Amino acid sequence: MKVIIVLAAFAVMASALELTDTQKAEVKARAKACAEQEGITKLQAVALRSGNFADPDPKVKCFANCFLEKSGFVANGQIKPDVVLAKLGPIAGEQKVKEVQAKCDSIKGADKCATSYELYKCYYNNQAQI
Repeated sequence: MKVIIVLAAFAVMASALELTDTQKAEVKARAKACAEQEGITKLQAVALRSGNFADPDPKVKCFANCFLEKSGFVANGQIKPDVVLAKLGPIAGEQKVKEVQAKCDSIKGADKCATSYELYKCYYNNQAQI
């Protein structure tokens, strides 16, 4: 059940981008694998899905890192702006993605999990723009 809720969190993000069925399946597969790997709870998944980013468990941060790494958006705690633009630009519009990148891509956390979590939070909070 917790995996389904986690998938729903990423479906919210994906739905704003009008992904194909194949792309949606890939997002779900990545989220499922990372949820299992990091062992996040149902409550953590619900909080993430609803955009509640208050006081996250390190497992939630590492879930975000896992997901973004599997998506190719992050490697070794560093955002890959060219990959983000290449993957999201055709779906959401290159200029809109660049605007969100300008707000989010310089964010750094204490470690790679924290950085990915903060990047995810920023992109989530700005998803209406993309």
